Amino acid sequence: MTATRPSEFCRPCAMPVNNLPLHDADHLTQGGNQALIVLNEQVYNLRITRAGKLILTK
Repeated sequence: MTATRPSEFCRPCAMPVNNLPLHDADHLTQGGNQALIVLNEQVYNLRITRAGKLILTK
């Protein structure tokens, strides 16, 4: 399933109708293709592939 991005969405974090946080991967990676995410003192690597897919690894 492919989600479409609302045209007015341009902030790093927005609150859509269903009250779940919505984050733009381009903002998380600051225009690059990788970002580090920390959860419970564990560091994860978020990567955007050349095909535009997201991969999250520990």
